[in-house]
Amino acid sequence: MAYRAPSRLCRLMTPERADAYRRVIQTLEDLGPSKLLDGEQDRIRRAADDLIFSRDLMEEIAARHALEDVERLCRAFVDSGRWEETTAMRLAEDVSQCGPTLLPDLRAA
Repeated sequence: MAYRAPSRLCRLMTPERADAYRRVIQTLEDLGPSKLLDGEQDRIRRAADDLIFSRDLMEEIAARHALEDVERLCRAFVDSGRWEETTAMRLAEDVSQCGPTLLPDLRAA
């Protein structure tokens, strides 16, 4: 049997990304039924799914847009008084950490 290098997906999946994904799913299970509408839960889950399989946020526009959507959604939760800022920002950060790491100069953009 010939040697096969690990797939690119395996090399891109890190324990940190997997942990972030688990935190997002746990948040949806814990808070979802009481604090989120079904459509909001779907948007957050879809973003985490898109990001966990993303290789490059600069090239994968759908994943980048999903992340931006969750960030806007979390800001709306805080602005409307539905969520405390710390809870919303923790969720936004967890969703962000599902994706590939951005270079430091891109994070500031």
